Amino acid sequence: MNDIVREFTEYLSGVKNYSAHTVNAYESDILDFIGFMQNFNNSPVQIADVARADTIVFRSWMAQRARDKLSPKSTARALSGVRTFYKWLNRYHNLENDAIGLISSPRVPKRLSKAINTTDVADMHAAIRSIDSAEPWVAARDWALVVLIFGCGLRISEALSLKNKDIANHPDIIRINGKGSKERIVPVLPAVYVAMDKYLALRPFGIAADDNVFRSVRGLPMSARMAEKVIEKLRHFLQLPDYVTPHALRHTFATALLSGGADLRSIQELLGHSSLSTTQLYTRVNMAEIMDAYNHAHPMASE
Repeated sequence: MNDIVREFTEYLSGVKNYSAHTVNAYESDILDFIGFMQNFNNSPVQIADVARADTIVFRSWMAQRARDKLSPKSTARALSGVRTFYKWLNRYHNLENDAIGLISSPRVPKRLSKAINTTDVADMHAAIRSIDSAEPWVAARDWALVVLIFGCGLRISEALSLKNKDIANHPDIIRINGKGSKERIVPVLPAVYVAMDKYLALRPFGIAADDNVFRSVRGLPMSARMAEKVIEKLRHFLQLPDYVTPHALRHTFATALLSGGADLRSIQELLGHSSLSTTQLYTRVNMAEIMDAYNHAHPMASE
């Protein structure tokens, strides 16, 4: 089995381009399962044993992890890794096992906060460069998208609907059409334009004023699903929790501002959760105060 596991980890690092940390985590979880099977069967584990593993084996393994006081989150992650291993065995070794599909993950207590650690957001930059090393313009695009959502608190649909003319000449604020065609004003930090400018300089198409800023590798406007896949790849590469999504970046924007001292009213306006029109935004909330809170509270303001 050691050769099979080694082949799988080489696939993760060489084909899937997972980080060494992620590959090591997968390897550890799979070896934990194989080690349990060896004790369970009281004999060395062969690939045929892995193929024959039934629901009793899988549930007994999870029960053992619970007795060892491993957290439900840890076991859920381990089970996910074993499932990935079985999918790979099915694809590359024609090994089928229906029992694994009958096993439910342990319930993981829901987190009250779905914000991403800001250090994890920073780590996404290096991860993107590793994932998209063959296409520098795609790497620049993906990082610009992450920075835009995190830096401005945009919904993914709002970020992808942005046109070149909206950011021409680096305006301090941009107008965003949010849900229900409600318009709001969002300030833009210099760090956002640094990332955007690098992408725009490398982008091979979509340069007309009315073109959408973010483009697919085929030159079409980038879809929401494409953007979700960007974050999914980053989540797997960095082994981040399942709640790390484009929307979580927007939530992280709000959490970061709140932690930095911004008031809830300003954050509400920046996120577009208010029903106020653009005119009411100016009359009921002092935009200068919002800009000041934003510039002082956002983690990227000092970059």
